[in-house]
Amino acid sequence: MTEIIGVRFKENGKIYYFDPDGMIVSLGQQVIVETSRGLELGEVAVENRQANESELVAPLRKVVRLATPEDIATAEENRRKEKEAFAICQKSIAHLKLGMHLVDVEYAFDGSKILFYFTADGRIDFRELVKDLASIFRTRIELRQIGVRDEAKMLGGVGICGRTFCCSTFLNEFHPVSIKMAKEQSLSLNPTKISGACGRLMCCLKYEQAAYEELSRTVPSVDAIVETPDGRGVVTEVMLLKQLVKVRLDQKPEAAPATYSASDCRLLLTPRGKAQVKETLDEVDE
Repeated sequence: MTEIIGVRFKENGKIYYFDPDGMIVSLGQQVIVETSRGLELGEVAVENRQANESELVAPLRKVVRLATPEDIATAEENRRKEKEAFAICQKSIAHLKLGMHLVDVEYAFDGSKILFYFTADGRIDFRELVKDLASIFRTRIELRQIGVRDEAKMLGGVGICGRTFCCSTFLNEFHPVSIKMAKEQSLSLNPTKISGACGRLMCCLKYEQAAYEELSRTVPSVDAIVETPDGRGVVTEVMLLKQLVKVRLDQKPEAAPATYSASDCRLLLTPRGKAQVKETLDEVDE
């Protein structure tokens, strides 16, 4: 077991683990750590705890020190410089007529590098832009192209649900989202209704999928044959969250399907089982 702490460098950003090197820290405390980009100021998101070495990416870098008032002042000054750099870069992009959209600017803590994040429809030749920026800021310049989901996370906003974007509030990482998830959750397959402001499938489809998969284990699927308190029938509709099913009874084929609690229905044959039985009967008829 190894003692670790978790540090986040951006609000709602990914958490990285470090060796506290004997320091005891608390949530929200700011620390200076050594990263691949040099010294960085971050906020403690996970307090001291023990973790299995197999869960960590070795070797762990150590915490350099607790952030001092001077460190915090430096970080605040960097935030101010970022706003100025953003405006300057936008002017350069317009002057060079580049097909790119500037999203965010980030200063390295020690001022040794400035990162410019942008989106674009394709590859961009930004060599002239880098030269212009380097001549103005006299430091290392890095331009990084990001995707539309990353742009939404950085900029924030309000989704179609009326709440702040999940990616800019509590989702630390992006995970693959598929149209199959929308189907299993009985959602409309209209892209405009299941896509977020970024134009990609909504992230909530992914983290809600586990709940739907768990609920689906206890509810018969559509076309399954079940035994209800009123007799045998075929499931015509499933309401997973309510744990209800609509069943067309064999005794009343012309009547509207009746609604039952899933717990009151006993599964007799799954849709796949029905298909296999039909295939067998077809072979016998031949």
